[in-house]
Amino acid sequence: MLRLSKKSDYALIAMKHLAAQADRGAASAREIAQQYEIPVELLAKVLQRLVQRGLLVSHQGTRGGYRLARAAAAISVADVIQAIDGPLTVTACSVDDQDCHQYSSCSVRDPLWRIKDRIVSALATFTVQDLTLDELPAAPVTFTRKIEVRG
Repeated sequence: MLRLSKKSDYALIAMKHLAAQADRGAASAREIAQQYEIPVELLAKVLQRLVQRGLLVSHQGTRGGYRLARAAAAISVADVIQAIDGPLTVTACSVDDQDCHQYSSCSVRDPLWRIKDRIVSALATFTVQDLTLDELPAAPVTFTRKIEVRG
């Protein structure tokens, strides 16, 4: 099962909050944590990771806090997830890790990697701005096989 980590969930919640409140300026980790009932220490670490990855900027001082580093429409959901969890994987093996004794004879590795690429592409089509909308925009759908419908 493909599942996001709790840290990625919290990162997306915070990014959505910051996008929706962009006209108000910066928001503190404590403010966001309290509004969404997230442990403040964990959220602070997540926000710092997003700063390190260039998705947020932080300001110290009485009016300090976090804000988006660029427009919400220019930050994809994939950017946020990969900033927190690293590259998305669907198999235990990878191009860099060929330790599996079945690596050379595995018949599902490459198709699973292609599926992973499609998942990342889908996540890349949705932005932080999209998360603030009441309805998400429809994802582009492409079919690779002709489907025959009989009536």
